[in-house]
Amino acid sequence: MPRVLITGNAARRFTGGQTEVDVEANTVRRMIAELERRFPGLGHQIDEGMAVAINGEIFQDAYQAPLEADSEVVLIPKIGGG
Repeated sequence: MPRVLITGNAARRFTGGQTEVDVEANTVRRMIAELERRFPGLGHQIDEGMAVAINGEIFQDAYQAPLEADSEVVLIPKIGGG
């Protein structure tokens, strides 16, 4: 089961401080749906304000990225700039 590490304010705001969650999902899209089910509002936060890294690689468009049972997914707040 993939392990999700939630960084930044999202952990406090949506999960009550929980920073690591195991999620049963085989794609990032399903992972986001499961996190939204467990922690209402977190899915939208991921969509709008977080980058997704899978096993150390940041994905620009991660929705269809496959997840393996031993995948480590890190949710990282996006940094604005210009």
